[in-house]
Amino acid sequence: MAREETASIDLVDAETVRQLSAAVMLAALTAVLAQFSIDLPGGVPFSFQPFGIFFAGLLLGPVWGGFSISLYVLVGLAGAPVYSNAAAGLGYVLGPTGGFLVGFAVAAVVIGAVAHRSLTPTPIATLSALPTAAALLAGLVVIYLIGLPWLATVNGWTLTRAASFMALFAVGDLLKTAITTGIVAGGTELFADRR
Repeated sequence: MAREETASIDLVDAETVRQLSAAVMLAALTAVLAQFSIDLPGGVPFSFQPFGIFFAGLLLGPVWGGFSISLYVLVGLAGAPVYSNAAAGLGYVLGPTGGFLVGFAVAAVVIGAVAHRSLTPTPIATLSALPTAAALLAGLVVIYLIGLPWLATVNGWTLTRAASFMALFAVGDLLKTAITTGIVAGGTELFADRR
């Protein structure tokens, strides 16, 4: 009896599987980081979830980074308790912080595009401090451009009042961008020393 030869057909290439896996892991990391938060007056928690957004854009680039954070937002919208303080659902997204959640997904795309200047990400070890900082600041601007008007509208505030309220958060977010830039720059130097 002759043995039949069978051909293996890859439905999805290995690179797509790798990127999808990384995107899911960064979405999960963002969900975990969101649980480390401090409730402040006004309904906007101070959390560590921006680190997840920053690294999604920096590690995965604009396409997969945006997919990763969009997945995070959609999972929370579907009811999984992944937002700050284990919050979830449509009511939370339509609340004061909803604009920031939408801004997170857009920011991951912007961070990836600015850092890599391409749809395809380069290894993070090739990023220097200046493009990393520029990408993170651009992403932060996007988050606030979407989040502030949303916060003002939902709370019935003026845009000036919303900006005043968020000033303390902005300082913390700038500190997070500096920490992330330092981590990336330090990692780049570490990899450069090993060559």
